[in-house]
Amino acid sequence: MTLIKSISGIRGTIGGRTGDTLNPLDIVKFTTAYAMFIPRKTGKIVVGRDGRISGPMVRDVVCGTLVGMGFDVIDIGYATTPTTELAVRMSGADGGIIITASHNPRQWNALKLLNSEGEFLTAADGQKVLELAEKEDFCYAEVDKLGKVIVDNSFDERHIQSVLDLKLVDTDAIHKARLTVCVDSINSVGGIILPKLLERLGVGYKFLNEQVTGDFAHNPEPLEKNLQGIMDEMKTGKYDLGIVVDPDVDRLAFICEDGKMFGEEYTLVSVADYVLSQTPGNTVSNLSSTRALRDVTQKRGGQYTAAAVGEVNVTTKMKEVNAVIGGEGNGGVIYPESHYGRDALVGIALFLTSLAKKGCKVSELRKQFPDYQIAKNRIDLTPDTDVDAILVKVKEMYANDPTAQVNDIDGVKIDFPDRWVHLRKSNTEPIIRVYSEAATMEQVVYDMQ
Repeated sequence: MTLIKSISGIRGTIGGRTGDTLNPLDIVKFTTAYAMFIPRKTGKIVVGRDGRISGPMVRDVVCGTLVGMGFDVIDIGYATTPTTELAVRMSGADGGIIITASHNPRQWNALKLLNSEGEFLTAADGQKVLELAEKEDFCYAEVDKLGKVIVDNSFDERHIQSVLDLKLVDTDAIHKARLTVCVDSINSVGGIILPKLLERLGVGYKFLNEQVTGDFAHNPEPLEKNLQGIMDEMKTGKYDLGIVVDPDVDRLAFICEDGKMFGEEYTLVSVADYVLSQTPGNTVSNLSSTRALRDVTQKRGGQYTAAAVGEVNVTTKMKEVNAVIGGEGNGGVIYPESHYGRDALVGIALFLTSLAKKGCKVSELRKQFPDYQIAKNRIDLTPDTDVDAILVKVKEMYANDPTAQVNDIDGVKIDFPDRWVHLRKSNTEPIIRVYSEAATMEQVVYDMQ
C-alpha cells in the first residue's frame, strides 16, 4: 500500500492503515489544509471526479470536509480534469479539487488541487498546504456557517463549446472530411464527454471500453503495450484515426489508420506544428519530451524551451516565454488560447482540423515530422533506496565529458549532440523514471544500459 504526499496533491492506494494509504482520515486532513490555505473570495470550491470505483467515497469525504470548513461546493460529478479546471474559472470559484489518479491503476485515487485560475498550485503553494496538513491545527465552521453542496452538470457542454469556439478549430473542414474514428476511453469519463464532442464535430465513431465503471479493461496508461485491443480494431480498415485517452482525459494518444501507433510523443509535436503554422511563436515541453518539438518549432521560426517535469512547471515556463503552445511528451497538450492545462479535447479538435485541412492519412502525417526513437523505463524503489546518491553518481560520471551537457533542474539529464538520457524520481509513484531518445532504437537500448 502507498500514500504519496507532494506539492501537486495527495495520491495513494485505497484501503489499509492511516498514513500509509489514501483513506478517509488522510483525505479529511489534506482537504482541510487546502481549505485553510486557499484565499476565500466567493466561498465556492469546484469538485469533479473521474470514473474510479473509489470516486463516490472520496467525493463524499472531500465535499463533507469543505462544507464543514464553510465552503459551498459546486459538485460537477463525472468530469475530466480539463473540464474541472475550466469550471473553476467559469464559475468564479476560489479553487477546485479534482478526484483522479490520472493514469494509475484502479486501486489508486488522488486529490489534485487548483487555484482560482483553474490551474495547479505552484510548488511554493503546494508546500504550504503540506505544512498545514502536518500541523493539524484545524478549526471548522459553526453550524450557522456551514457550506452547502450545489450540483451543476452544465460544464461538459460549456467545455465542448469553448473548444469549438477556438479560432484554430475549423468545424466546417472537419465536417467536410467525413472522418471516422475509433476511441478507447478506458471505462472512465472520456466515455461521457468525447461522444458529444465528436458528434458536434461531425465525426463518425465507435467506442471501446465506453461504460464508466472504473473497472479498467486494461492498464489505463495510454502506452502501446496496453493498447492491443484498439490497435487490432484499427487494423480492420474501418477508421481514419484511433484515439486513446487516460481516465481523466488530460493525456491523448493517436493510432494510425493501419493500426500502428502514431507515437504519444508526437501528439504534442503534430498539434504544435499545426498551431505554429497559423500562429508562429515559442513552445515549451518538459525535459523528458522528444526533441522533435524543438525541431518543428525552430523550423517555424520560434524558440523552444525545456521545463522541469510537471504540468505546473511547464505552464510557468510557458508564461515566462510567452509560448503559443506547449505540453508534455506523454500526450499532454496545453493551448493557452483555451486554458493553461493539459486538455485532450483541445488536442483532438486541433489534430482533426490539421488532418482535415491536409487531406492525408494519419500515417502520412506522421512521416512529415522528425523521426526519433524514445524508450521509457522505470526502476521500482525499495524503502532503503538512496535516490539522491544514485543521481549524484550519474552526474559525476559525465561532469568532465566535453560532448555532454548535464542538466540537474529535475533529476539528471545528459544531453549529447545526437541523443539524451534523463533519470528522475517520479512525483506520482515510488519509482525512478529512465527515459532515453536517439535516432535509432539500437542506440536507445545501448544508452539505457
